[in-house]
Amino acid sequence: MREGNPLIPGAATRAATQAYAEAHQRAGRVAEGHYSDFPREHLRLSSLGVGSFGGEPSPAVDARIGALVARALGAGINVIDTGAHYRYGRSLAAVGAGVRTALEAGVPREAMFLVSKGGFLTLRGGPPPDMARWFEQEITAQGLGTREHLAKGAHLLTPEYLNYQLELSRHLMGVETLDAFLVDQPEVHIPERGKEATLQRLEPVFEMLERAVQEGRIRRYGISSFEGFRVETDAPLFLSLTSLMGLAERAARSATGDPNARHHFKLVMMPFNQVMLEGFTRFNTATGQGNVASPIQAAHQLQLYLMASHTLLKGHLATQSVDTVTRALNDLQNPAQRALQFNRSTPGVGTSLTGISTPENLEDVLAVAGLPVMARQAYLGMYERVGE
Repeated sequence: MREGNPLIPGAATRAATQAYAEAHQRAGRVAEGHYSDFPREHLRLSSLGVGSFGGEPSPAVDARIGALVARALGAGINVIDTGAHYRYGRSLAAVGAGVRTALEAGVPREAMFLVSKGGFLTLRGGPPPDMARWFEQEITAQGLGTREHLAKGAHLLTPEYLNYQLELSRHLMGVETLDAFLVDQPEVHIPERGKEATLQRLEPVFEMLERAVQEGRIRRYGISSFEGFRVETDAPLFLSLTSLMGLAERAARSATGDPNARHHFKLVMMPFNQVMLEGFTRFNTATGQGNVASPIQAAHQLQLYLMASHTLLKGHLATQSVDTVTRALNDLQNPAQRALQFNRSTPGVGTSLTGISTPENLEDVLAVAGLPVMARQAYLGMYERVGE
């Protein structure tokens, strides 16, 4: 953790994100419609965001990520995504370096939306030679969890460990407050523990996160899921957005002692792209509003901000597009730009994330940010053609 350096105060605000959006639109860096509205709070968040998952754990990649984050923040992209385990924790500090550079260049902290995640073991310094011994010394002996709490040998779902990763995120990124902290893929515990036991373990994690909001360490929290939101309703790994919000309501009441406390479960993340379409096409979520909706529709109805991950499908969609997308977006320069435009044009998707491991990645993001999003009927027309 950072020692001796004061943490940067502040968090995203409505006024600062609005001013940021207007300034970049006036400058012609981004097109009208590039910014999405965060439900109720009316933050203006870029429809494209940058991630920091990829790249080897080296100083050269650290420096590159920092430079790209700073450039993105200065060019109209104000959503930055990272995770406590990304590149064995190195991405946290790399993102923090980019944030400080952007601040020095005049981008207010309050215009940025900074997201981190926890759950998967961080393994700072790289995988240990003796994993069992490392776990005993670094996790169990520190009161962060036991092997009983471990899933897939790599994921912990305890409030103590998630709090450790939250603090690691804040201090390595160098910020007092995270705009959001997400529990990463809690569904990996379901095959080993069962769904009921997994949700029982998730509730005290939510309580810890509600306390973190009260303490000013985060502003809001949520879930990043790889499979849970996309699968069929009766699939073992299915996670109901409505049920998770109910869990958050109980957690808020328990954490505050106030029977009328409002929860801070405000956003969700899931894979979505032209190949992984379930978020838009699979109707699996009862919202309590008299209908069954797709995950993206359900998030909108429940006033949850939705972020799409895997926009480029681990690089595969940077070199090829589905035929329908190629035809609809044949004026764009390459498959990566088509993938970005497809995702950000999806009704209900607030921000579509992509990793930026090279300057070329960021060039594609900035090129698409300068374009209007697709018209709704043109976007929906791609699905009609897919179904023919």
